[in-house]
Parts: sequence; structure tokens; C-alpha cells
Amino acid sequence: MKPLDVADTGLRRVVRLVAFLNLGYFGVEFAVALTIGSVSLFADSVDFLEDASVNLLIVAALGWTARSRARVGMLLVGILLVPGLATLWTAWEKFWVPVSPDPIPLSLAGLGALVINLSCAFMLARYRHHSGSLTRAAFLSARNDALANVAIIAAGLVTAFAWRSAWPDLIVGLAIATVNADAAREVWRAAREEHRAAA
Repeated sequence: MKPLDVADTGLRRVVRLVAFLNLGYFGVEFAVALTIGSVSLFADSVDFLEDASVNLLIVAALGWTARSRARVGMLLVGILLVPGLATLWTAWEKFWVPVSPDPIPLSLAGLGALVINLSCAFMLARYRHHSGSLTRAAFLSARNDALANVAIIAAGLVTAFAWRSAWPDLIVGLAIATVNADAAREVWRAAREEHRAAA
């Protein structure tokens, strides 16, 4: 264990707030996803739960050595992949029953998620190079989620005004899974470098 410096203390406060914001919106988005049968909202809600878990792990690990933080970073890779796997399963089920979700709740839930994720990304931006792979995981997750939320809003608008189909929602849900896989790859690479440097 090493003592927390001033930057670590500030980071811990920010990451704790980000964790609770993610946990709160998980409940909102998951409820909407179940109500309207949306693959993209389901994927994004599971992603909010994953983000809350990641950030709570970061709060716990901030006072650890660089090698221990790198190991937690490698563990986070598995957590980052969970939403993608859940999305693939949900998309497979939806593929066989292609009913389009209600576009208005879809877009509104996506807009609320965008506000939460942009706020989290803004708070984490100043710390994204602090504490190695841990904070990189938190920042990348918030940034990627904001991009996913824009796509969810677009899927809702396309469904409402252009193409009343389940496909816009399915396509966005699968794209979210792909983005999460890429974020996991980046965190794994950063954690490996951090572990090698600490060794």
C-alpha cells in the first residue's frame, strides 16, 4: 500500500461520484429497456452497471502499488467484456422476434444517458493519465458510452421517422458490444505495460 496523494484524493472523490451516477442511471435505463424491448438500451444499461463496478474497484485500488493496480486493470478487461456478451445474447433473441421498440422512450432514455456519460467523461478527463490503466478504463468507458448514447438517440429517430423496424436498435446494440471490446483491448494493453514497468 502507498499513501494517497492530493491527486489520488481528488480522483477518489470524482470516481465515487461517477460510480453512483452510473448505478442510478442503470436502474432507469434497464427499466425502460425491459418496458419497450430495446436491445441497445439493454446493452447500455448493463454497461452502466459495469461502469459502476469498474469505478468502485478503482476507488478501492487507488492506494495500491502500481503492480497491484495493473492486475486490477487486467481484471477490469473481463468486466468490460460482460456487456458485449450480454448484448450478443439479447440481439440473438431479438433477431428471431424482430419487433421495433417504441422510438420516443428509446430516444429520451438515450438522451438522459448521454447527459450522464458526458458529465462523467468531463469529470474524469483531467485524471485520465493518472493511476495508469485504472483511470484509463474509467475515462474510456465514459467516453465510449457517450458515443453509444448518440447512436441510441439516432436509432430512435430513424425508427420514428424513417424505418419502423427492429434493425436500427439491433445494429446500435451490436455496435455498443464492438466498442466495449475495443475498450477492453486498450485497457489490457495499458495494464500489461504498467505491470511490465512495475516489474
